[in-house]
Amino acid sequence: MPRSAKGAGNKRRAKGYTISAVAEHYSIHQQTLRLYEREGLLKPSRSEGNVRLYTDQDLERLDVILNLTRDLGVNLAGVEIILNMREKMDQMQSEFNRFFELLRDYMTQNTLVQQDPQAYQALVPTRRPVVVRSSARRSPKKQRVEGSEG
Repeated sequence: MPRSAKGAGNKRRAKGYTISAVAEHYSIHQQTLRLYEREGLLKPSRSEGNVRLYTDQDLERLDVILNLTRDLGVNLAGVEIILNMREKMDQMQSEFNRFFELLRDYMTQNTLVQQDPQAYQALVPTRRPVVVRSSARRSPKKQRVEGSEG
């Protein structure tokens, strides 16, 4: 439960907080919460009776929205951009974590890397270079271009 939602527990249902409890706790009007929903900033779930129910995750998001609007003076368009960027950053972090897990797994399975302790600590496994030389050497030919006297 978010730290700022502790007092909203008196009107909590099984799946979340009602709009009146959230509005009262955060000292905002219910229409403000409805506006945030219309703008796509909040997405509360609905009960069978179509009552908005705010989860702890919704309240954490509302904390961020109110911090941006009240404390930092960001408008709703800016809030939307910031929230979208945060989501993309979280996705990127998950992808990086997954990549590094795969890399770690690869490193532990690679027997050549396990033989060389320095290569095991490297991000990219190092191997000795192999030089391949062709048997036929070519010599560069000089070509003259006709009619290019200066």
